[in-house]
Amino acid sequence: MALSSAILKKALHRNSVSGARSISSWWRSVEPAPKDPILGVTEAYLADPSPEKVNVGVGAYRDDNGKPVVLECVREAERRIAGNLNMEYLPMGGSVKMVEETLKLAYGENSEFIKDKSIAAVQALSGTGACRLFADFQKRFSPESQIYIPVPTWANHHNIWRDAQVPQRTFHYYHPESRGLDFAGLMDDVKNAPNGSFFLLHACAHNPTGVDPSEEQWREISYQFKVKGHFAFFDMAYQGFASGDPERDAKAIRIFLEDGHHIGVAQSYAKNMGLYGQRVGCLSVLCEDEKQAVAVKSQLQLLARPMYSNPPVHGALIVSTILGDPDLKKLWLREVKGMADRIIGMRTALRENLEKLGSPLSWEHITNQIGMFCYSGMTPEQVDRLTKEFHIYMTRNGRISMAGVTTGNVGYLANAIHEVTKSA
Repeated sequence: MALSSAILKKALHRNSVSGARSISSWWRSVEPAPKDPILGVTEAYLADPSPEKVNVGVGAYRDDNGKPVVLECVREAERRIAGNLNMEYLPMGGSVKMVEETLKLAYGENSEFIKDKSIAAVQALSGTGACRLFADFQKRFSPESQIYIPVPTWANHHNIWRDAQVPQRTFHYYHPESRGLDFAGLMDDVKNAPNGSFFLLHACAHNPTGVDPSEEQWREISYQFKVKGHFAFFDMAYQGFASGDPERDAKAIRIFLEDGHHIGVAQSYAKNMGLYGQRVGCLSVLCEDEKQAVAVKSQLQLLARPMYSNPPVHGALIVSTILGDPDLKKLWLREVKGMADRIIGMRTALRENLEKLGSPLSWEHITNQIGMFCYSGMTPEQVDRLTKEFHIYMTRNGRISMAGVTTGNVGYLANAIHEVTKSA
């Protein structure tokens, strides 16, 4: 009996040792992930000791002193919320009040679709979460479909639909020579795509180019989508932040609604309320009727359940408090216009400074583009020179975050850009 006990102990010891070896090798094949190009820019900027350094890579608003901003309407909403509400779970679909107010911004205050309850909508983890939730919905209920994505686009769009296992195609959007819209190429791709294709569209302030179709061009795009039976999914990350007017920035969506399209919309409050870290947004899908909307919403909630169960409460409370109070909403509209106006003013200042330096190049595109980003047209090599010689940091595609441009650094930035581009 003693012998068999000793044998058993030895066997258990051998198993535990081999098991330890097995466990230690589970993740041996894992390689470090590539660095995010935008976060990498910020890391390099923070590590640079130069007092002249400038960061125009960050995708978050800064005031004219280069400091982060919390809107006064947000501070007031937080004062009202503090200590007055519990921290219970929200429903899987999120805050009903926040969703209702958010739909009014996209579809219109007096939208017939809101009244007849034909929109399936859920609170999402900002715009990224809304896009991902829709991508998974597309994969589940249209498994043979693809998504057409503009060239270029926000880099994370590719990651989102890739990880949802939706095949991707691209369509022409940006015209490098004019630094504007390749409208002819875009329309050709819309016409040549298989009938009933899914297209990702930026509702306003296209990221990274800042190039938007005109109202007339949007009408032509909508018409061609109708002819081809395409589905438009709008990512609207900058409503109000682009022009300073939320109604104007929703014009593309309203055109598609007028033309009878059933669309999808991702909305975010990161930029237009400065709620970057609160991760508050909305996904909506316009359906044929209330019955279909109920079914679609139930499936969106079912997809959300194993992802994150239900969305966070604090950001939703801030948004619903601001949009649900007439005075706070007016304050927000003034503040979002103030942010947009500062960005527009910095575009004008940067262009004027470059022209005063006698640049041989045309810089009209700086003021023609809109939103947080300016697609400068600079090459990766020119961007590298800006960093090495002038301590100016941006992504290598030449995208300038206008939020990082201030009255204090715009002259220095213009001079540096002039130096690296004057022989181009």
